Amino acid sequence: MEQRLEALEIKASFTEDLVDKLDQIIIRQQQALDALVAQLRDLRAQASSSNDGGVQRNLRDDLPPHY
Repeated sequence: MEQRLEALEIKASFTEDLVDKLDQIIIRQQQALDALVAQLRDLRAQASSSNDGGVQRNLRDDLPPHY
């Protein structure tokens, strides 16, 4: 009985450690997602501010001269 209890305590300890590691991974991923969302927001703002008064640009205007 004592061996079973000890085995369960060991498993619980490893499980607790794993949950802590996974929690840290989730926190880092959320921080990365937040940073990407902020970058996307900045890029959208930059693109809308560089739009010449709301005029749509043609992608062919951006072709290099050798085309």
